Amino acid sequence: MLIALFADIHANREAFEACLAHARVHRAQHWVFLGDHVNYGADPEWVVGTIMDYVSAGSTAILGNHDAAVAEPRSIMDSPAQPAIEWTRVQLGAAQRAFLAGLPLTVEHGDILFVHADATAPRKWNYVTDRPDAVRSLRATKCRMTFCGHVHRPATYNMSETGRLTAFQPVTGAAVPLLPQRRWLAVIGSVGQPRDGNPAASYAMLDTERSEITYFRVPYDVETAAAKIRQAGLPEILAERLGWGH
Repeated sequence: MLIALFADIHANREAFEACLAHARVHRAQHWVFLGDHVNYGADPEWVVGTIMDYVSAGSTAILGNHDAAVAEPRSIMDSPAQPAIEWTRVQLGAAQRAFLAGLPLTVEHGDILFVHADATAPRKWNYVTDRPDAVRSLRATKCRMTFCGHVHRPATYNMSETGRLTAFQPVTGAAVPLLPQRRWLAVIGSVGQPRDGNPAASYAMLDTERSEITYFRVPYDVETAAAKIRQAGLPEILAERLGWGH
């Protein structure tokens, strides 16, 4: 099965549409949304509604910290996330808010774990940014493969039976074989808010039959996405950093 993996869409319709179209061209058969569907971008209702349609057809969606904040008005986020989440709450309808509130923190499919952040304590929203983080996350589950987001930068980690960890940056379009004698943690880059210096949207495709993952970068209409953020009156930095890729 070909599984399209999307993380950190952040209400960026233009980036999300481009990635969905790319995945369809590459014959995706299942769709997984790894959390942080909203905030920062100008199209939260459209993005959540689209994910709801996919989930109703059998796809998988996970809760992210920005999604959780929609239902937690007392939660305080850093600037510029705080004014953006307050704006986002107003934009979402009751059905979209209920959908986000009902999302699970984790989903397991056989030997695969889907989670937004570190698997050790998903609700604490810890990042997996280095080798010690990856080791902790891998040891928190018995699943052979873990797929997460939250970091906004693509990365791949694998651990041998003796506990030796290897980390590397995946190359766009090059399949990574998920060797069965090792355990794997793949951090999927961000669809709507890349932070690795590349403004192109990031997503990945898991081929369960071949046991390999391929990361993709998809150009999209950054200017339109940024203009919509400005038109909504959201913080200027949210528009500017789309073009920076960080």
